[in-house]
Amino acid sequence: MRYEKGHRTATRERIVDVASRRFRAEGVAAVGLTGIMADAGLTNGAFYTHFSSKDELVKATLVHAMNEREAALKALGATGGDVGAAIREYLSVAHRDDAASGCPSASLLGEIRRQPVETRDAYTAQITAFVDLIAAALPGNAVEARQKALAIFGLMAGTLQLARAVSDPVLSQEVLEAGAKTAIALAQG
Repeated sequence: MRYEKGHRTATRERIVDVASRRFRAEGVAAVGLTGIMADAGLTNGAFYTHFSSKDELVKATLVHAMNEREAALKALGATGGDVGAAIREYLSVAHRDDAASGCPSASLLGEIRRQPVETRDAYTAQITAFVDLIAAALPGNAVEARQKALAIFGLMAGTLQLARAVSDPVLSQEVLEAGAKTAIALAQG
């Protein structure tokens, strides 16, 4: 059976999108290939047409998810937003409650460190570009701005992880607010 042009690319993108959402929501270790392929409307056998292993899929999903976050940050900047607005969006209740489409760092850091070096290298490249984007919006010289951007992103990812982990909604909101306030203060220098 012949498929129309672009079918293979569209199918791969569908697998990556489904896996990315499932990994961020449930964790890499908790999600099997059978479930991903079923959610994508495909058979298990179709997986190996697109990926050689689950590790390769994890790498593709991290790149995909980080590109989404970078695009959102760029869009915020293009609409006149500032670093404070980006921090508030990241440390919002909506982002806390939607891990499936949120930041892969906040959802998967513990699992990323256990991935093969190729996956960690891809994540490193993506996070470096993301941090550089933040740094470009900060005052000060390039070295100071990069140091602040690294600290801000670490604070944001950790804050979001903690806000998602606690069972008390009032404490969770307090964690988000405290993290946002501190990150914004750091950004303003």
